[in-house]
Amino acid sequence: MKLTTLCYIEKEDSFLMLHRVKKENDVNKDKWIGIGGHFEEAESPEDCLLREGLEETGLTLTSFALRGIATFIYGPLTEYMFLYTADAFTGTLTDCDEGDLEWVKKKDLLSLPLWEGDLIFLKLLADNAPFFSLKLVYSKDRLCEAVLNGKPLELLDIVDENGEPTGLTRERSVAHSLGTRHRTAHVWIVRGKSGGCLPSPGECQVLLQKRSADKDSFPGCYDIPPAGHIPAGSGYVDSALRELAEELGIQASPEDLVRIGLHKGSCETVFHGVPFINREVSGVYLYTKSVDESLLCLQKEEVGSVRWMGLEECRQRVRAADPAFCIFPEELEMIAHYLEQPV
Repeated sequence: MKLTTLCYIEKEDSFLMLHRVKKENDVNKDKWIGIGGHFEEAESPEDCLLREGLEETGLTLTSFALRGIATFIYGPLTEYMFLYTADAFTGTLTDCDEGDLEWVKKKDLLSLPLWEGDLIFLKLLADNAPFFSLKLVYSKDRLCEAVLNGKPLELLDIVDENGEPTGLTRERSVAHSLGTRHRTAHVWIVRGKSGGCLPSPGECQVLLQKRSADKDSFPGCYDIPPAGHIPAGSGYVDSALRELAEELGIQASPEDLVRIGLHKGSCETVFHGVPFINREVSGVYLYTKSVDESLLCLQKEEVGSVRWMGLEECRQRVRAADPAFCIFPEELEMIAHYLEQPV
């Protein structure tokens, strides 16, 4: 077990960052990190903080705050890190034998080569979160698990333009802050106006969900029921089936889904004063079995209500950028194109 401190020293709109480029065989090689290091015998966290700050930067910290504790798990190794910010100091900045020191604007921090877990706690600091406990489990550079105050955080696979996982993961809120490409599963439930299956586009109805008013993005808008992020390590089909069960209470099997393609979508907007950048590769499916909307078991955290709407009406309103909808128009065209094909 290791005990360490890490501190982000503030000056105006910047943090003092250490670019670890000087040490050989450095686990942090080429990464940007804050200031800190290991406890010495009989040191308190503050003793370690002040000593490491002076040794690495030449600065004496005069005002600082403990913001959280991070627990790192690397295989058999466990490290407990006391995370600080400091907003006052004396002295003159000196060279560091572990890397290059540089004042970096806070708005630019998340674009640096950082550990994925660091992205999470830097975002917590930027959001001025209260004191927190964050557990981070790594396998080499891959973040395998993140737990904030005892609650698991959602990790997504970072994917290439074709939706193939790169081997790295990112926490969901960070992915939407940075516009990181990730995967989602979209299931369109369709029927004919008379209840039949696989109708022509003109006769087709699609089931829409009205997103819960408490959602952090597009609250109260009409969307696909169900749709959801694909957790790291999962696939399109198993995620589609899970979303059907969780959001609507529909128990389906892989044979019940008709894959109609991949859709690459993106959008940038602001929710609750926070920038939201969505870049996703979606596996798009049809579900054509009979569905009685009055018997659905809606997940209240996700779904406010559901309704049927004619495909053509839905296409027209989405094309017109009706703000009541948060649907990519290309997916509606995918449905129409599929239904136009000979059986």
